[in-house]
Amino acid sequence: MAKPKRELDLSSLPPGTVTEYTTLVCLACIFDIFTKQFGLAPRTAFSEIKRHSPTVDELTSRQATRPYFDSEEKSPRCPYCGSTKRWLARFDTYCIEGGKATDAARRAFIKKLPRADDQFLVLEKKSDSRVVFFEWLDTLEVNLDLNDESWLIDSTRKYLERREPKTNWDEIFADVRAVRRSSRITEGWERDGARLFLALHLYSEAILIQYLVSRSHTHGGLTLEGRLTLMELVRRLRYSGYLEQLGITEHDPGEVFEKVVNHLAATHEWSSISTAAKKKVRTGSGSDRVEVAKQSSKKLTKSRKGKTVSPEPEIILTEPVKLHYIVDRRDFLEKVKSSYAHYAA
Repeated sequence: MAKPKRELDLSSLPPGTVTEYTTLVCLACIFDIFTKQFGLAPRTAFSEIKRHSPTVDELTSRQATRPYFDSEEKSPRCPYCGSTKRWLARFDTYCIEGGKATDAARRAFIKKLPRADDQFLVLEKKSDSRVVFFEWLDTLEVNLDLNDESWLIDSTRKYLERREPKTNWDEIFADVRAVRRSSRITEGWERDGARLFLALHLYSEAILIQYLVSRSHTHGGLTLEGRLTLMELVRRLRYSGYLEQLGITEHDPGEVFEKVVNHLAATHEWSSISTAAKKKVRTGSGSDRVEVAKQSSKKLTKSRKGKTVSPEPEIILTEPVKLHYIVDRRDFLEKVKSSYAHYAA
């Protein structure tokens, strides 16, 4: 009888900063390569395989390559050699985004992991906020059922978890049946029975996330405002005051769309920006990099002693992000032992 999956307690980590991956590896394929093609003795092959440390790309790629593969079946088979479940080992990988909201909790979490026999590996990878944002969108799309309209509320919660990771959004979204925009509040959110009201800029970003997730699923993008074309989306963002808040004055829908997406992707830790900075820059995500770019432009103008200089275009920078991957090898180590027993018999 298969052992149940041993879940890790991730409750100490902000849910919007953790991404989980699961991939399978066929040990029959690996043992055959070592014993038949390389001519190694089963014991030697066992020692080599046991030390195997997969790469981040092998564990997280959307298109797994041999001997790795993905399957949602209860009793999967290896797509390469047809081996049954007893030969298949599972790697569970948890990606934690580095930052002020997670660093202390991540360190404490890692300290509690067992260290014997390399049951867990901790890998690191440098990235930037833009790449992380689009990877988060891809993962969100995979994990949502776009044929069930409840995904609209789920995606809103996921967005808010990422935007404000220290807030208990599970509690706030408990029994929520509808999400609405509010013109009464200028910041944050409020509950009214089974309805959750969001400030205009939060609501605008929520429907933008929904559009990005669903536009490749069906014609247009399905949002809390209904199915929208790009032109309709931009029109709603303009009428809500969101574009003015960001300082976006372009009228071409493609240019506007590119700028608002760049704005969302440029900021890694929205909640870490001070309130003063938010008011100063007047952006929905609280990024203060645009203001920095404007200041540098002003300094450049002054330094040229009265010469007329056109203002520099608004510059949106991405932030460096360090990703921490925790790889659970426990199932892999157990399956390697049982596979070796078969070959050694």
